[in-house]
Amino acid sequence: MRIFVLLLALLASAFPAQAEAPNKWREDALAFPEVINAQYAYLDRLAGGRYQLTPKLQAEAESVKDDDSLLTFAERALFLLADHHAITDASFEQSWALVPSYSDIWIERKDGRYIATSVRQQSPAELGGFKTGATLITVGGQPISDAVDAFWADLGVKQITDDQAGYAARILAAGRRDRPREIVAQNVGEKSRNFVLPSLYTITRDTAPLRLFFDGKTATIKFNDSLGGSDTIAAFDEAMAQLRPEQQLVIDLRDTASGGNTTVARAIMGWFVQKPTSYQIHRSPAEEKQTGIARQWVEQVLPRATKYHKGKVTVLVGRWTGSMGEGLAIGMHSIGADVRGDRMAHLLGATDDLTLPNTGFVFKLPTERLYSVDGSPRERFVPKSGL
Repeated sequence: MRIFVLLLALLASAFPAQAEAPNKWREDALAFPEVINAQYAYLDRLAGGRYQLTPKLQAEAESVKDDDSLLTFAERALFLLADHHAITDASFEQSWALVPSYSDIWIERKDGRYIATSVRQQSPAELGGFKTGATLITVGGQPISDAVDAFWADLGVKQITDDQAGYAARILAAGRRDRPREIVAQNVGEKSRNFVLPSLYTITRDTAPLRLFFDGKTATIKFNDSLGGSDTIAAFDEAMAQLRPEQQLVIDLRDTASGGNTTVARAIMGWFVQKPTSYQIHRSPAEEKQTGIARQWVEQVLPRATKYHKGKVTVLVGRWTGSMGEGLAIGMHSIGADVRGDRMAHLLGATDDLTLPNTGFVFKLPTERLYSVDGSPRERFVPKSGL
């Protein structure tokens, strides 16, 4: 017996157990807070000025083992920021819909009630009879307050603010991407009713970058969530060529929820300036943290050769004016346009694609703070009331 045991020991020493293979997915999940704390431009919104996982999400990070579990974890971990501008690059068919791009009811919690403070024009919600001012009662068959509490409890968060409540309610009302939504709500002065609404991911949209309309002396250019497409520049130039030099113009940005890029925005603004004009201020907190030296710069729009319109310009905005739509709105305001409508989406800053080191997993995070030229944060811009 002793000889057998000794033989086993000799074999074990000759053939040591293979070391456990590194788990690159787990390593990236555990690195998530470090990346956010290094790059996120709005840490001051968070308790203690730092991002940290709840114990529940920390345990989930520890158990990540493949692409799907990393994506599941990342989607949930980003919810802790309560920032609609922080999203994963990939998604599942059943992932929650992106707000505001694929939402049509803007919800805020006021005095314990969940109120639809805005409804997207020509959306399933509006066409189905959902009205601004409606009180939400249930979502997915669950009382809205319970559903919101459950959303946060599932992430390990117990106490929430009104801002966190509104954030979750907007996601819940936008629903899962692969299924219809069922919402019970009560419009002002009406009885409560059940709304069954399709996911906006199943809705066919107008594919033209924009539409031009004439109403007497006024021309209106309405964008179809197209501020990220290069064909939008040509379409805008073509529309502007049909206007008289001094014609009153309305630029409708109320359907620009998905944002875009500064090339398109500067091409539009270039029609309304005759010299280089400042329109937005950028600040990079990440660079300041890394180097100890603050960095801030002003972005300008330049005139476009042979393209200038001197007529009065009014810009219409609302809750589905998001990201670059908001940048274009404050830019037009800085060069003299009259900006009117509802508060915008208040998407924070400018986003970058961040890549986790071991898996190449990509997520988008606001890394720059953005300001109007007067130094006020872009997300606090308040348009004039009335259309």
